[in-house]
Amino acid sequence: MVYDALVIGGGVAGMQCALVLGSAHNKPYAKDKKVGVIMHQRASHLQDALFNNVLGLSAGTLGRDILTEGKEQLNSLYPEVDQIENEKVISVLDHENGYKVTTNKNEYVTKIVVVALNYAKPFTIAGLEQYIERHSRANPMKDRIQLRNFNHLIKEGLYCCGTIAGWRSQFAIAAGSGASVATDILTLWNDNIATKVHDKVKAE
Repeated sequence: MVYDALVIGGGVAGMQCALVLGSAHNKPYAKDKKVGVIMHQRASHLQDALFNNVLGLSAGTLGRDILTEGKEQLNSLYPEVDQIENEKVISVLDHENGYKVTTNKNEYVTKIVVVALNYAKPFTIAGLEQYIERHSRANPMKDRIQLRNFNHLIKEGLYCCGTIAGWRSQFAIAAGSGASVATDILTLWNDNIATKVHDKVKAE
């Protein structure tokens, strides 16, 4: 399978990135772009979270419900985005057409990769080891890691977002990080014209 952008990770940062990319599917610069997200969630810290302090979420919202509802939201609003279930990424390697992403079941070629995994050890994706460093914002006692990046960009075509990009483990921060990467990708697709996507209520 060949993609223009492939997101690795189905937590808040990865799904938010995929939602923003999906929301641009009817724009001329994105309508022919193939987007996928590998929905690996087993290790997501969101599974055990309880939210009382997030704008727009009702007090008492559970992280596990956000994961379930987020998948449904992505599928119902933007079915053009492929949700790849029950696969774990083994390697991300350079390829003549961008990157080759190998999972325990398949191989994918993609022009852009977004790594949206959590910041816990061990981090075992081959091809990314050289970018691992100590997390700059986490409690040192927790021994967290991040991928070396500048404004989410590791190198051409390779991004990271959320805690693995060096951000704190806070819902709003992770979501914003995922959205930021998505708008950077949309800007790239739009001939580097600064781009964001907001749906609007149509006038009566």
